Amino acid sequence: MKPISSRRESFADNLTVHIDEWGNGRPVLILHGAAGPHSVSGLAEGLADQAHVLVPTHPGFEDTLRPDWFNSVDDLAFTYLDLLERLDLHDVVLIGLSFGGWTAAELAVLNTTRLSGLILIDAVGIQVDEHPIIVPRPPTSDQLSASDRRPAGFQALRAYSGAKEFRNPKLRRRLGRVKIPTLCIWGENDKVVTPDYGRAYAQSFPNARFALIPEAGHLPQIDRPRRLLTIVKEFINSFVYPSGC
Repeated sequence: MKPISSRRESFADNLTVHIDEWGNGRPVLILHGAAGPHSVSGLAEGLADQAHVLVPTHPGFEDTLRPDWFNSVDDLAFTYLDLLERLDLHDVVLIGLSFGGWTAAELAVLNTTRLSGLILIDAVGIQVDEHPIIVPRPPTSDQLSASDRRPAGFQALRAYSGAKEFRNPKLRRRLGRVKIPTLCIWGENDKVVTPDYGRAYAQSFPNARFALIPEAGHLPQIDRPRRLLTIVKEFINSFVYPSGC
C-alpha cells in the first residue's frame, strides 16, 4: 500500500524533510532506522486503520539532501519537534526503530509536551557497558546493485552518529525525565543490541515495560510483522485520550 499522501516541509538553511502519510486518527510519528523509510512502511500501513501515521525520511536517505551542517542526532530530534509544532500535532505516539529509536529517545528527553507515548523497537543510543552495540559492517561496493540507495544512507548515519558508535554516553541517565508511558520491543535474536540491552533501556525509564518477540532479530517489522503490529496496537489502544480531545 502506497502512502495516502506525501509532503515536503522546508526549514531554515536549506533543510527539507520528506514525509509520507497514511490513515486518519490519533497521530503516530515513526522514525526509521538504517534500513530506511521503506522498512517501516508495512508497520505504517498496519496502523493506518486507526491512526494518522507520519514517516519522515531522515535527510540523506533515499536521495534526499542533507545539508553539511545537519550532522547530529540532536539535529534530527529538534527538527522533528519543530515538525510536530508546525503541524500542531498533540497526543502523538512516537515510534523509533534502531537508529530511529535513538533519535526518538533524544526527542523525548528534550520535550514530551506533544507526546502521549513512546515505543522503542530494537533501539540503539544508550551505553550499556556489559552489553555493547555490535555495529554490522555495511555492504561492500561489489555487493550492491547499481540502483541500491543504501550507501547514501550509510553516509548519513556516519554523519549523524559521529564518533559515538551509535550511542550517547549521557543519554541513559537522562531517560528519567521521560515520564510518559514507554514500551521497549525487542527481537529475541537481535545480534546488534541484545535483549538484555533492551531490558536495560526499559529499566532506565520511570514508566516503561519490555516486550520480547520470539523468532525475530534486529528488524522485527520484517521478521515478525504481524506480532509486532499486535503489540504496538495493544500499547497504543491502552491510552486514554486526554479530556477535551
